[in-house]
Amino acid sequence: MECKKAANHPYLFDGVEPPLVSKDEDFRQLVKNSGKLILLDKLLAKLKAESHRVLIFSQMVRMLDLLSSYLRMRSYVFQRLDGNVGADQRKKAIEHFNAPGSPDFVFLLSTRAGGLGINLETADTVIIYDVSILPRLALEGVLNQQYRATGTRRTTSCV
Repeated sequence: MECKKAANHPYLFDGVEPPLVSKDEDFRQLVKNSGKLILLDKLLAKLKAESHRVLIFSQMVRMLDLLSSYLRMRSYVFQRLDGNVGADQRKKAIEHFNAPGSPDFVFLLSTRAGGLGINLETADTVIIYDVSILPRLALEGVLNQQYRATGTRRTTSCV
């Protein structure tokens, strides 16, 4: 688990996150301290410019918390689904993401909660932020979720 935290973002370790300075500096530190987040930042900017709609899967709810902070700081409109989201809120988030003209750019999903009875057919790109210890099984699981989530639309997956 510690290796997975180190690979995802150092802020997943207790006591590592620096004290708050300013919004701009906090954002810069959040991105700069993780190679994965630097890459995601560049990728999402390109996808946003090309009007893509993105699903981001993570196994760790704490990583989803960091990604939520990042998306808010970037002013990207997003929805989130993890094991702590109730059935009513889950349904509203899915409907909001799929609604015609929805401003939502990203849908964050935990790999456990995402894919069970969801249809995110308006997404065209899937990003797996962290892969499990058994990457082949994780990849197959997420690709199955991707198919269920996006229906028959052609999608691009980034692992």
